[in-house]
Amino acid sequence: MPIDSTIFTPVRIGPVTLRNRIIRSAAFENMAYGNKPSRDLMDYHVAVARGGVGMTTLAYASVNRSGLSFDGQLWMREEIVPDLRKITDAIHAEGAKASIQLGHCGNMTHRSTCGCMPVGASGGFNLYSPTFVRKMREDEIESLVDDFGRSVELARKAGFDCVEIHAGHGYLISQFLSPYTNHRRDRFGGSLQNRMRVMQMVIRRVMEVAGDDMGVIVKMNMHDGFRRGMQRDECLEVARELERLGVHAIVLSAGFVSKAPMQVMRGAMPIRTLAHYMDPRKFWWLKAMVRVFGRMIIPTVPYKDTYFLEDAREFRKAVSLPLIYVGGMVSRSSIEEVLGSGFAAVQMARALVRDTDFVNKLQSGEVERSECRHSNYCIGRMYTLEMRCNHCAGELPASLRKEIDKAEKRWSR
Repeated sequence: MPIDSTIFTPVRIGPVTLRNRIIRSAAFENMAYGNKPSRDLMDYHVAVARGGVGMTTLAYASVNRSGLSFDGQLWMREEIVPDLRKITDAIHAEGAKASIQLGHCGNMTHRSTCGCMPVGASGGFNLYSPTFVRKMREDEIESLVDDFGRSVELARKAGFDCVEIHAGHGYLISQFLSPYTNHRRDRFGGSLQNRMRVMQMVIRRVMEVAGDDMGVIVKMNMHDGFRRGMQRDECLEVARELERLGVHAIVLSAGFVSKAPMQVMRGAMPIRTLAHYMDPRKFWWLKAMVRVFGRMIIPTVPYKDTYFLEDAREFRKAVSLPLIYVGGMVSRSSIEEVLGSGFAAVQMARALVRDTDFVNKLQSGEVERSECRHSNYCIGRMYTLEMRCNHCAGELPASLRKEIDKAEKRWSR
């Protein structure tokens, strides 16, 4: 018998109406082989749309070449528009809306991927890649703003209903916002007002190009997850500024991939899995470093359902625009709790990696909770291969199976 719940009622994101309040979040798929759409990328998102979501989000599309951090990451350019259009048409045929996340990785890349010395809010050395990083010039910032506007126009031509601008997790806009990565002494550094300037320039251009027929969502941090990063008070001001700029919704997240990555996803990074899939011909040194120092570099952050909700409620009090909750959405009861707290919609990813039909099963009453057990195998694998749940990855080495079983026992209820 179908479940009667607020979850399955329509919701508006600016000019766009979704059939329900569940959105597939922009979790990186690593399926854009050669930086362009693939059949795997299409099949996955169409399956999620068929599985009942209100909208599905293609993840981590870079607005230019210098913003690429993976070979399997989308790069927005005219030549990929026809293949993106095939994906959005197929998503729409299943009754769902289509969104695409636009961003720039900043210092989170390497010359071998982005084709140049990586750029960031400030120069220095990024241990994540590892690589030296060059501070962006002001003329490059102006070009970046143009690239965001051009990418929104390409998204419209490709049939997307919404764009999601990535301003969190320690990527480029977040690198300008955070005092941890922004040490500039010009008009883009120092005070919070100066550190917000790049975000303001990008969002103004995005809103101009999006016009009155595309939804604009921004993903931002509620905190960076460590002492020298942005804290809640500054992030609240960022949210207020985004509301003043007219964005249609905000996705509330937290964490900094190069400093506090598991703040974003919670639980433990599967170190053995991460190292196992690294190509020893290209990354033998990194593979060895991860095996030896991985637990220190990527510390565990305990998982629980709705792990961002306490922080997110403070943002709900501070702004009036629609807020989209993400973090620990694996059960009907937790989704209803979040929606009952005043959030317009929720985003989820791992539950939809585990089962693309999860939303339909929730609505029919077949399940109450995802079978995802939070081993984070999908994340460890995703940095090298396409995102996939361990239950459909075939026979795994005993060492990986042991790691997965241990994590599932620890974090599942």
